[in-house]
Amino acid sequence: MRAVLLETFGGPLSVADLPDPACPGDGVVVRVGATGLCRSDWHAWQGHDDGVRLPHVPGHELAGTVVEVGPAVSTVAVGDRVTTPFVLACGTCATCRRGDQQVCERQEQPGFTGWGSFAELVALPRAEVNLVRLPDEVPDDVAAGLGCRVATAYRAVAQVGGVRPGERVVVHGCGGVGLAAVMVARALGAEVYAVDPAPASRDLAARLGAVPVDPAAGAVVEALVDLTGGGADVSLDAFGAASVASASLRCLRPRGRHVQVGLLGGADAGAGADLGLVVARELQVLGSHGLSATGYPELLALVADGTLRPDLLLRDRVGLAEGARRLAALGEPGAGAGGATVVLPHR
Repeated sequence: MRAVLLETFGGPLSVADLPDPACPGDGVVVRVGATGLCRSDWHAWQGHDDGVRLPHVPGHELAGTVVEVGPAVSTVAVGDRVTTPFVLACGTCATCRRGDQQVCERQEQPGFTGWGSFAELVALPRAEVNLVRLPDEVPDDVAAGLGCRVATAYRAVAQVGGVRPGERVVVHGCGGVGLAAVMVARALGAEVYAVDPAPASRDLAARLGAVPVDPAAGAVVEALVDLTGGGADVSLDAFGAASVASASLRCLRPRGRHVQVGLLGGADAGAGADLGLVVARELQVLGSHGLSATGYPELLALVADGTLRPDLLLRDRVGLAEGARRLAALGEPGAGAGGATVVLPHR
């Protein structure tokens, strides 16, 4: 198979001919129809994730067709169109038994703990716990983004943030997850303010129904407090940086809810909240990490009936070589502006 190969952290990314993956006994092999390009993949390339072992194939947002099934799998068949959460839960640990598979104690992750989906084929273990069949109304290129950006945003906004109609929501960072968060919050009836330095991202957020805010235009926290009439009910850091998380906290009203959904890597990995502010305003600081397979049916139903339109977030569809180049460029300012990119490995 052809795949994007990472041999040195931060080093060149090349398209290589590699052996086809072996099918796990409890898993499947999927012919990848499309895979999303995500900043989390950039963190893996940079060596910010301890689970990545070289050589490595990145990619964790995927959709495709099952081409091989392991002997322990009875609920999935060859020919099924599927996607999966980026957390492959075990289904048996205490956390999974509580219904919190997205934070499984023994989780595996394609593109991190194992080879991922920037490839023509990907092997996925734990199929019966994690694979999700796709409705005919949801094509592969749209479904590829659900596994991280849209699913992550849906849980962060609807389930963790608990956004209600009429609430004022600020989304900091309008990449894939942030734009999906804007879409979900608007669908829930919230008033949304979208902060991003890139004009293209602000323009797309505005088309999705948000009030765009340029953080370079002045004191962004003060501007947001003024725009929201005293502070936001819910604010999300969808980018992942200490400075962004701080702004998200400081723009909240008393008893507001901060949701940290962007990954904090590198020098920001250990960044902490201003706990004095948290206590003084009785703020809630919440983390959100993906969406379990059990949460997918309600999300897919909203996509299939047109309530959510993740297709509007797609900017480009590229092949493996161009996908490798764009992955390496994700650390550059504005690299993800204006919508999401999906990689079509068979192009």
